[in-house]
Amino acid sequence: MKIKNKLRLNVGLLFLLILILGSVGIGYIHALKRDTDKILVANYQTLEYSINMLSALDDTTKESITVFEENLFKQEANITEPGEKEATINTRRLYTQIKASNDTLLKNSLRNEIRDIMKMNMKALKSKSLHAQHTAKTATLWIALAASLCILIAFSLMINLPSNIANPISELTKSIRQIADRNYSQRVHFNDNSEFGDLARSFNTMAEKLEEYNDSNLARLLLEKKRIEALISNMRDPVIGIDEQNNITFINKEALKITGLQIDDVRNKTLQRLSTENDLIRKLTNERNQPKGSANETLKIFNDGKECHYEKTIVPISIMPTGETKEKNAGIVILLRNVTAYKELDAAKTNFLSTISHEFKTPISAIKMGVQLLYNERTGTLNKEQHSLVEGIKDDAERLLRITGELLKMTQVESGNIQLSMLSGSPIEIVNYAVNATKIQADQKKLKLTLDHPMNLPNVIADREKTAWVLTNLISNAIRYSTEGSEISISVKPVADKINFEVRDFGKGIAPDYLTKIFDRYFRVPGTSTEGTGLGLSISKDFIEAQGGTIGVESTPGEGSRFYFQLPSSTDQ
Repeated sequence: MKIKNKLRLNVGLLFLLILILGSVGIGYIHALKRDTDKILVANYQTLEYSINMLSALDDTTKESITVFEENLFKQEANITEPGEKEATINTRRLYTQIKASNDTLLKNSLRNEIRDIMKMNMKALKSKSLHAQHTAKTATLWIALAASLCILIAFSLMINLPSNIANPISELTKSIRQIADRNYSQRVHFNDNSEFGDLARSFNTMAEKLEEYNDSNLARLLLEKKRIEALISNMRDPVIGIDEQNNITFINKEALKITGLQIDDVRNKTLQRLSTENDLIRKLTNERNQPKGSANETLKIFNDGKECHYEKTIVPISIMPTGETKEKNAGIVILLRNVTAYKELDAAKTNFLSTISHEFKTPISAIKMGVQLLYNERTGTLNKEQHSLVEGIKDDAERLLRITGELLKMTQVESGNIQLSMLSGSPIEIVNYAVNATKIQADQKKLKLTLDHPMNLPNVIADREKTAWVLTNLISNAIRYSTEGSEISISVKPVADKINFEVRDFGKGIAPDYLTKIFDRYFRVPGTSTEGTGLGLSISKDFIEAQGGTIGVESTPGEGSRFYFQLPSSTDQ
């Protein structure tokens, strides 16, 4: 029988026994309740009515007559015992006669009739109590028998079922340990058709395969080694393998080609000796402490008659020796990926953007000049519709000019042609320039620009033009995303040996998921309705980092954002 079916059968049997035990208990408890209800409803209430009638019979007030009649009426509705009906009828008859004559002898007869009713119910009460006791004894006996049967069967299952499951597992565990010790001749013998039998057959098949593999392991390993060597040798990207003793274990054709070495130059030579003979090998292998598994700086290597770009990646190799639980360092693999084509495409893109941006500036300037001429009344007065169209042309021209400027700055960053004029100067002058440049924009939205800075603020070492551009961009963004009539706070303060510039708005803020991407090129927060290219913050980051500074952002949705950057301070005043 399958283990699943055994478990179902045993658990089902226990469930059935519990169900039988519960049913017997509930049945007898219900019988006891029924007997008790008979005593309480049928006999106890009649005794109570009879006692109330006897008490009322000895009293002559009107209230006692009412009490007697109420209890007599209740007794007439609660006749349950043989002879009780006749006695109750006689009680009614005698009570009627007494009401008419008030005869004392009739009262005594009435008392006797009531006492007879009480005797009948007392006798029935005793009989029913004995019956309830008998029911209780029977219930105790049957529940004890059912519980004993459940305990015996459960004990039998507790003894047998775990051993039926655990013993095969224990035997299989011993066999697995034998296989782990390379005793591939070990076999497991389960002859039943349960899951353990299927597992034993699968285990024996695995042991046979391992035994066959072990017999031919050496030849297969040699074959796999040659296959891997052929694969690495024919890879189009240079690959160099270095073991834990800093010896080159393999180097493919592409790596030999770019280093100008021959295979005989590498064979039987240590890495230290080879590094002294070949500058490129030294450059590739001397940075052993850099982060592993990630791409490093792009290397320029002369190959195929031109300067090529290669992206270097160092991959650590770890192995788990047999019988050990901790991985051991087995060296590294240096991978060089040829990214020349991507670099050329990127350079072409940068040149294209630079060229197109320069070409755009001339017609955009002409458009702005034409708009200014249209505003001049000497060229004619504009009606309302014409004025609205000219305003739209003016806004679009300014937006195109701003985008063109950002593209030009981006091409400077990408081409590495950022020209910095690092001088010591007043940070307040930079802030005042940025505030004045954005004041009209803030006034249009009725925003209040507040400036906070301490007295005797140290000078900052920075490129004034580019720093002012960054600060202007941050203030413009704050204005763009602030609600009308709110406040924008601008502060400058020294922090250690830095000058901290900060712009804080109280707009809708930025979700935490986007804070790490806010300085990425072309990134815009999803759902943003305001216009923009997604380049301003990226260019700001490049400008600040080119000056040796840092830039960051903190934001809470619904409370606003705080953009800040820090630049080195100067001791010169």
